[in-house]
Amino acid sequence: MWRGLQPALVRVRRLLMVLWAAVLAVATALLLGLLVGPVWAAFALLPLAFAAWCWRLLGRNWRSWRYAERADDLLISRGVLWREETVVPYGRMQLVEVTSGPIERRFGLATVQLHTAAAATDATIPGLDPAEAERLRDRLTELGEARSAGL
Repeated sequence: MWRGLQPALVRVRRLLMVLWAAVLAVATALLLGLLVGPVWAAFALLPLAFAAWCWRLLGRNWRSWRYAERADDLLISRGVLWREETVVPYGRMQLVEVTSGPIERRFGLATVQLHTAAAATDATIPGLDPAEAERLRDRLTELGEARSAGL
């Protein structure tokens, strides 16, 4: 059964994008307005237009993330233009981390990161409810220990 990410993740990403676009727009307006002339300060609208375009893209990207716990592995799917699916066998997991930075904690989010023996197969699931992230960590650790014991 596929599971999606928390809606708070897209709100956090949109908030950060708007804040950065506003800072960039103000800096552009001030620099161009003072150094070149007030007419050139209109270029400060470009970061705001870019932010408006990214608003929709962030929603599409958020909807593309999903994960499924299967009998022998964890499947993570993401991407809009370039779909990427990662399959992590339980027996290959070496470490499962749950992290939550200050902004994530403020919005009630956590990230699960899976480490395997091969660095290229490390996987991350952002935007989870902290309780779900801890449940997933415990379950994956339990399954990983059970599968690796048979090797």
